[in-house]
Amino acid sequence: MKKATYLVALASALAASPTLAQHEHHAMPGMAMPTKAAPPDTAHRAKAPLAKPAAADTSHAHHMAGMDMDGGMEMAMPGMSHAYSRHLPMSRNGSGTAWQPDQTPMYMWMQHKGPWMLMYHGAAFGRYTSQNFNHDGKRGQANTVDGPNWFMTMAQRRVGERGLLNLSLMMSLDALTETRGGYPLLFQTGESYKGQPLIDKQHPHDLFSGLSVAYTHAFSEDVDLTAYLGYPGEPAIGPTAFMHRLSAMPNPDAPLSHHWTDATHITFGVATLGLRYKQFKLEGSNFTGREPDQYRFDFDRPRADSWAARLNWNPTRTLALQVSRAFIKSPEDLHPDENVTRTTASVLHSYSWGERHYIASSLVWGMNEGHAAHAEHAVLAETNLTLGRPTFYGRYEWVQKDSEELNFYASGPNDQLLALTFNIHALTLGSSYRLASVGGPRGPELSLGGQLTGYFIPQTLQADRYGLGYVGPGYGRLPLSASVYVRLTAPWMRAM
Repeated sequence: MKKATYLVALASALAASPTLAQHEHHAMPGMAMPTKAAPPDTAHRAKAPLAKPAAADTSHAHHMAGMDMDGGMEMAMPGMSHAYSRHLPMSRNGSGTAWQPDQTPMYMWMQHKGPWMLMYHGAAFGRYTSQNFNHDGKRGQANTVDGPNWFMTMAQRRVGERGLLNLSLMMSLDALTETRGGYPLLFQTGESYKGQPLIDKQHPHDLFSGLSVAYTHAFSEDVDLTAYLGYPGEPAIGPTAFMHRLSAMPNPDAPLSHHWTDATHITFGVATLGLRYKQFKLEGSNFTGREPDQYRFDFDRPRADSWAARLNWNPTRTLALQVSRAFIKSPEDLHPDENVTRTTASVLHSYSWGERHYIASSLVWGMNEGHAAHAEHAVLAETNLTLGRPTFYGRYEWVQKDSEELNFYASGPNDQLLALTFNIHALTLGSSYRLASVGGPRGPELSLGGQLTGYFIPQTLQADRYGLGYVGPGYGRLPLSASVYVRLTAPWMRAM
């Protein structure tokens, strides 16, 4: 009953944003409805100099009111812009300072308060999940009811002729809806709970998952300089974090590659400096390497002991590319002497062709060096195809995890324990259906969904083995996991 109460409370918070569900015709707050166009001023046009053709997506000239040239939703109306640039569309906003494609549909509420533009996002799942349900008594088997969730608000305003100030807050009630260290997720690893590593379990997020301030100075339409501070925040590593990627939106599970690509999205102490030139942005971050501890309601000690650099490039309105490299000092609390060098590369794609019709996909690669005897790789490919009310989605992952991460050691000659690296393949297929809007046409959207995941693993992991400090069964052949859920999200943002 407590879990249901927390989910209802979160849904109420999503629905309670002032005035956001009250606007007729679904107009965005503060945005005038379009009127009949006035006759062109031909005399004025004759005297006006010819404008220099601008590079794609560098200014508001490419983001006028209404629909864009490709039929997708338009996000950058007058007074609205990217969180860290006055000359980029709002739809490019990702998590932290990451970019996503300009043609990415957005789910949010918006309103204006004086010079401030306010945005509200959020999602909450209520689900039943059964892990490794086809192998009774095998490792990782679990059946639970849980509720992954998050809520985010952003406020931004222009400062003078060239400045832009952005404030953001992200919160999660995971620690209340995902008890005993997190929700079960086969082959997931990372972080710890009560002095033990989390294995076959995804850790909950902190109550304060993001609290940041940033200032951007525009030297011209093509050049911006951004200073970003977060406590917690997200350094310049990897693509947009999974809970903010549109390609991952219907899937309640964190990727198995989370700690190879975007686990730094909650970092207690981040300072990032980013320079944008047209469709390129180069960023550098100094941040705390240690991942959040098990106490999810406090603020961890900042350390400023790690570094990262990232290059972003959006060559078209449908693509966002990045490469990054980071030196992360002592990320795991149980292994304070181990440092990790993380390298990532990703391609995000998004294309819209009408109201609530879009496809969003991600291809992400990550590599960790330093934790194991040799580098460990992870690859993720995921897609979200939304056709009005129904959504169809999938995720494929290949992850290399070693004996220490899984606490699973093979038996060698004379019962010697052998440390191995395991290649794990996971394929998820799922679908959801949007049922209704709660509390009115601009209330949170309620969807019903389900998914099935199959794991293709080496024979060593299938059989019963002895582990260091662990004696028990293996995972069995082709473990299967399934979930059914209801999901509340902020509404799809309509442009008129």
